[in-house]
Amino acid sequence: MTKFSYSEYLSQFRNTGAKCNNVQPPQRGDRRRGDGQSGGTSEPEDADPVVFAIRRGDVRAVNDLTTSAPHSLLKENKDGWIPLHDAAFCGQTECLGTLLKAHPGSVDKRTLQEQTALLLAVSCEHLSCVQCLLEAGADPDISSKNKETPLYKACELENVDMVSLMLSYGATVTQRCGQGWTALHEAVSRNNTEICEILIRAGATINPANTYSVTPLIVAAQRGQMRALCYLIGKGADVNMQTCDGVTALHEACKHGHKESVAVLLTKNADANKPTNSGLLPLHVAAKYGHHEIVTLLVPVTSRARLRHSCISPLHLAAEYNRHTVAAVLLKTGADVNATLAHSHSIQYADRRATALYFAIANSSTETAEVLLNAGASLSLDPVSPLLMAVRKGCVSTVSLMLERGADVNARIPSYATTFPAVVALCMNNLPLLKFLLDNGCDALSCFSCTYGSGRHPTSGGSHIRTVGSTGYILQNDSMLPLNCSEPPDRATQFCEWITTSVMCKWAGPIIDLLLEHVGQVQLCSKLTEQLDSREEWLAVKRKSLSPRPLLHLCRMRIRTQMGRQRLKSLTSLPLPDRLIRYLSLAD
Repeated sequence: MTKFSYSEYLSQFRNTGAKCNNVQPPQRGDRRRGDGQSGGTSEPEDADPVVFAIRRGDVRAVNDLTTSAPHSLLKENKDGWIPLHDAAFCGQTECLGTLLKAHPGSVDKRTLQEQTALLLAVSCEHLSCVQCLLEAGADPDISSKNKETPLYKACELENVDMVSLMLSYGATVTQRCGQGWTALHEAVSRNNTEICEILIRAGATINPANTYSVTPLIVAAQRGQMRALCYLIGKGADVNMQTCDGVTALHEACKHGHKESVAVLLTKNADANKPTNSGLLPLHVAAKYGHHEIVTLLVPVTSRARLRHSCISPLHLAAEYNRHTVAAVLLKTGADVNATLAHSHSIQYADRRATALYFAIANSSTETAEVLLNAGASLSLDPVSPLLMAVRKGCVSTVSLMLERGADVNARIPSYATTFPAVVALCMNNLPLLKFLLDNGCDALSCFSCTYGSGRHPTSGGSHIRTVGSTGYILQNDSMLPLNCSEPPDRATQFCEWITTSVMCKWAGPIIDLLLEHVGQVQLCSKLTEQLDSREEWLAVKRKSLSPRPLLHLCRMRIRTQMGRQRLKSLTSLPLPDRLIRYLSLAD
C-alpha cells in the first residue's frame, strides 16, 4: 500500500472529514415530487410518468406501468437514475417492491455516481426500503464512486438498526473507503460506542489503519472522544501505534488540547518518549500548541535525556509560537532558559539562531520574551544579538527590557561590517525607536566619522553595499537589512555611504537631524552635505550642523559621555532632581 505523509492525511481530514464524501442526491432535472410531501414543488406535465407515480406513492399506477410500459421502468435520467433509485430515495417501499418484482436484476443498478438503490435508501434512513432491497438480494458491499458503502453510511448516520440490519445480511465490516477509513473509524469519530460494539462483535479489527496509518484510537484522541477512547483501550487497542509520520494517539491528544484523553492514555501506558519521524515528543507538541495543563502532565514522564537529544526543545517551540504560559510552566519545572538549539537545526537559519529568547523575538512573541528575560535568559549566546532582531521588529517594550538587562546597544551584525551602530540601520524608518536607542547610549558620534572628511568621496565608494543578495548585504531595491552570519565585506561601510544609497537616501534628512541632537559639534563630510543639499526641506538640518552648538547642549553631551551607557540606561532611577533628569534625557 502506498504510504502518504500524515500532514496529507490532516489536509484530507479538514477538507472531507477524513472519510468518503457523503452521498448527495443529484439534480434530477424535471423529476420532482408533485404531492407536496417531500419536494414541495409541482410536477411538470411532461415529467416521467413512472417517477411521477412513485413520488405520489401511487402503487396502482406503478403496477399499471409495469404491464403497459415495462421498459419505462429501466429508463435512465441524465444522472443515471432509474425509477428504482427514486423509489429508494423517496422511501416508497411498496413501489420499490413492485419495481423489484418487475425487474429483479436491477436491484444493484448504479447511478453515474455509482450509487445503488441500497446506498440511497440508507442515506435517507428508509429502513423498510433497506429491508426490502436486502431481501431482494441487494449487495451490501457495493460502494459509490467515492468508495462509501451502505454500512459506512449507516455508521455515519449513527443508525443502530440500520447497522445491525446491514451486518445481518453479510455486509463486510472491514471494508474501507477511498482513504482506508473503515466503519469502525466512523463510529469512533461519532463517539458512538454502541455501534462500535456491534461492529467489533461482527468481526471488526480493533486497530485497522487507514491509508495514512491512522487507527480508530488515534481518531478518538484527535477528537477528544472519551467514551470511544476508553472503549477501544478496554478492547485492547494499541495505545502506542504510530502513523506513517510517527504520530501516536498521545501526540494527537496533546495537539488538540484534550487533557482528559492525555491523562487516560498516560495511565494506560502510552509512551510519552516516543518521537515522531521529525523527532518531536508529545511534550513538544503540547508546548507548540500552548496547552500548559497538558505540559504539566507530561513533564514528569518525559525523559530529560530524550529532550537533550531532540533537535529543538519544548521551550524553543513555546517561544516561537508565543506560548508564554507554557514557557513559564517549563521554566518552573526545570527547563534551561539558556538551552541552545542543536547545530544541525541552527544552521537551517541564516542568522544561526540558538536560544529560545531569539526565537521569541524573531517571531514577535513579546510576552514570552519577557518571561524568558525575567528568568535570566542570556543575551550573548546567539551569533546575532537578540537586541538587533528586537529593533528590526520595532518592539520598544522588548528593546527596553533587553537594555535594562545589559544588552549592547552598539552591537554589530556579523555579515554587515559598519563603522556605525547596526541599530541605526535597522530602524531608519522608525525615528521614535531610534531616538529611544540614542537616548540609551547608542553611539551617534560614530555616524559622523568619515575617512574622506570634507574631501571628495571616490565614485566607487559604497558600491559593495548595493550588491550580492546571497551574502546578505543591502540591495538597492530592498530596504530590509538582513541579519545573518555570512562573511562580511573586506571594508566596513561608513554611515555616509549607507545613508546615501538609493534606498536609504529618502530618510537621510530626519535621521541626520536626530543624530545631531545626540552629539556635540561635528563636521559633516562632503557626501552628507551633498545629500542634505538635495532637498530644500533639509537645508535647516545642514544649517544646524554648521552653526555653533549651544553651550547648554554641549554640556549635556559631555555629562552623558562621562556617565557612560550603563548609567544612562537607569537615568530615571538615579538620585537626581527631576529637572536635571529631564535635561540629561534630552527632554528639555
